[in-house]
Amino acid sequence: MDVKSAFLNRFIEEEVYVRQPPGFESARFPDRVYKLRKALYGPKQAPRAWFARLKSFLLKCGFVMGSVDKTLFLLSCGGDTLIVQIYVDDIIFGGLSHALVSSFAEQMSREFEMSLMGELQFFLGLQIKQGPEGTFVHQAKYMRDILKKFEMGDSKPMTTPMSTNTALDADEDGEAVDQKEFRGMIGSLLYLTATRPDIQFAVCLCARYQASPRTSHRQAVKRIFRLQVEGVDNALIKGEIESQWTGLIALLV
Repeated sequence: MDVKSAFLNRFIEEEVYVRQPPGFESARFPDRVYKLRKALYGPKQAPRAWFARLKSFLLKCGFVMGSVDKTLFLLSCGGDTLIVQIYVDDIIFGGLSHALVSSFAEQMSREFEMSLMGELQFFLGLQIKQGPEGTFVHQAKYMRDILKKFEMGDSKPMTTPMSTNTALDADEDGEAVDQKEFRGMIGSLLYLTATRPDIQFAVCLCARYQASPRTSHRQAVKRIFRLQVEGVDNALIKGEIESQWTGLIALLV
């Protein structure tokens, strides 16, 4: 669900002034400015004003705001639950009750100018595939993009994210590498851990050395990238062992 002209739906409380836009200058007062009554795209107050407007509407409809994630709203109705997640002017929502989902879509369309995007397939770099067997979330496109960005797409593939033969340390005597590039690689991989927890430990270990990265650190990061070369379309399957769930199996298939 996408809100059209989202930032134009709210009056702003602060005093904000803008220059007269070209074509709308006052012939009588050419040197004066306009005082905004409602938010526009551009001022920093606009996103906050829009969220305040949307939050007020959702709370009025009976939703409860998440205690940790303030952009998550929950509605319980007759044993069913509707979940709504907001990211600026993009909204994803879902629940087991078709009637509850349809009712929410109608309420939002009456209150705001909305466009329904259909079944969720892509959101913030996450690709979602829904089917009878369950919901599969992956980042195949994002993975290909970062491999291309750091020119790692044609690298020799690896089967493990870390080397077991050498321990990663500060390596103060090693050759320094570009800090900006190293941090960019780390940041790209950190976002990938949203759907690839199997690389999280290796990425976080390399992230310790962002202040003063060395050649050995960059090689370790590149190894994580090389793990993705042939695993772009792989799925991570988790399964518990024994009734106490004391063991855990994680397989790439």
